[in-house]
Amino acid sequence: MSLKHILLAFVMLLSACASQKETAEPKRYLEPRFNNEPKIELLVNKIDITSEFSPSFTKPNVEHLFPVSLERAARVWATDRLQAVDFSVNRTAEFVIKDASVTETEEKAKDLFHKDSLKYRATLSTVLKVVDANGSTAQTSIEAWRELGIPIDTPLEQKEKYWHEMVQKLMNDYNTKMQENIEQYLNMYVKDSTSIFEY
Repeated sequence: MSLKHILLAFVMLLSACASQKETAEPKRYLEPRFNNEPKIELLVNKIDITSEFSPSFTKPNVEHLFPVSLERAARVWATDRLQAVDFSVNRTAEFVIKDASVTETEEKAKDLFHKDSLKYRATLSTVLKVVDANGSTAQTSIEAWRELGIPIDTPLEQKEKYWHEMVQKLMNDYNTKMQENIEQYLNMYVKDSTSIFEY
């Protein structure tokens, strides 16, 4: 075998390895991050992050199929945005994930010119509670949701892209609304808060 043939075979082998690597590695999606935004500094000595949500792994629930879990995204949000800053008090904050579900339903097309579709609804429900040593509490809760409709024959790779965008948009909405709620209902536990609300 000539040197030319050996080089050609080597180049073909490298190309085959490269193409196999490209197809073997799925696209990796990351959780939405909010660590570029100012911390919400709470006048507590610690923050507990817990979840009461358990995936059912049965339809219509499909949250376990998402490349980025809504529950995980909520945990990351709490880590990124909430900070305990008063270690002199016997007071804690509890961030509890109540619901982080996604459901999938099939919808029939209204006519022959359209395809059947899949409708997704993502729901994130959380409670942020401040608990004093004497047992008194103050809290705010929020339920954020978002819906998505896609053709029923959408390939899995494209579905994952849509699902990731859905989680990102829901978390952006959640971030805005939760900060508003904290400033309104827990303002007395936020460091240097200037928010004043009349009830």
